[in-house]
Amino acid sequence: MSLVSAAMKRINPSATIAISNKARELKAAGRDVIALAAGEPDFDTPDNIKEAAIKAINGNQTRYTAVDGIPELKAAIVAKFKRENGLTYKPSQVTVGTGGKQVLFNALLATVDAGDEVIIPAPYWVSYPDIVNFAGGTPVAIETKLEDNFKLKPEALEAAITPKTKWLIFNSPSNPSGAAYNRDEMKALTDVLVKYPHVLILTDDMYEHLVYDDFEFVTPAQIEPALYDRTLTMNGVSKAYCMTGWRIGYAAGPEELIKAIGTLQSQSTSNPNSIAQWAAVEALNGPQDFIAANNKVFKERRDLVVSMLNQANGLTCPKPEGAFYVYPSCAGAIGKTAPSGKLIATDEDFATELLDAEGVAVVHGSAFGLGPAFRISYATSTKDLEEACLRIQRFCGSLR
Repeated sequence: MSLVSAAMKRINPSATIAISNKARELKAAGRDVIALAAGEPDFDTPDNIKEAAIKAINGNQTRYTAVDGIPELKAAIVAKFKRENGLTYKPSQVTVGTGGKQVLFNALLATVDAGDEVIIPAPYWVSYPDIVNFAGGTPVAIETKLEDNFKLKPEALEAAITPKTKWLIFNSPSNPSGAAYNRDEMKALTDVLVKYPHVLILTDDMYEHLVYDDFEFVTPAQIEPALYDRTLTMNGVSKAYCMTGWRIGYAAGPEELIKAIGTLQSQSTSNPNSIAQWAAVEALNGPQDFIAANNKVFKERRDLVVSMLNQANGLTCPKPEGAFYVYPSCAGAIGKTAPSGKLIATDEDFATELLDAEGVAVVHGSAFGLGPAFRISYATSTKDLEEACLRIQRFCGSLR
């Protein structure tokens, strides 16, 4: 007799977390490892946000709060959506969760029934299909192309929609590719979605503020008001505000859906951490100038990594518009033999041999639903990135 449920057999551990854990274990054992697997800014949480948390502790704001967020944070989220995205919501249309992942998990579990299809452009964040599977739905991956910079094309979206389609999960800028959709590209997709009123849109805007080269971020409900009543716009403070460990995500959308999410959360975690909520109020309402300063560093790192990877034998690395990832193709390495004598048959083989031979930890592309490729997070020191890219060049040059 199995101890675990059938639902648990439909999901796998997060590949990104697994690689990060392996890198930590090797470091602890004395290996010289440069970890480029975790999607976490290496900048510290700004002082004003930390001070808001300390003030909350000293003010005894340490008790249970409303299940889906304190009124002050909901008000800050409403103001953020209006100020930055031109979207008008009421506090009753806002939910706050323990990170963006919980918001996504709640939304899908609250809406997906057996047989429902959820369209997910690939490469995708590793958790999307697993959450859909756990909810009993069917993930429908649409593979994008390197030559399109891994962006979903409207004709591919339309071809994937069926009467069973419940959601499109849409992530821009993308984890793992960094691809972001400009106004015209977004409008082409929303024009398709308008024709299919049974399709809900779950837009993951977690990397909204991490864009480069004067790129202008837009979100689907902003571009097409006709989609407002069936779009859940999700965001959070983890990436732009360097608050990954604080675990605050949020979303706004139809009241019926927000109420269902609140019911589910009331029976799982209850409220997000009260202190982190007060810190998030300050993050959204306080000074924003540090984001541009951080982005300047991220852009320099992106340009360094893209340039160096494109100089490696067998790699092709497009330049992404946002986030802090690159997603190089390693198709030119497949079929070659590593210094260990092992044949590189898959991108997972490539990542494993790279870690063993050169001590560089990356995440293989098949974990994100599209290979042969791998993801590098450049949210680490420029010195480490330069050394890691030299090691990758050396590894690719050693393949025979």
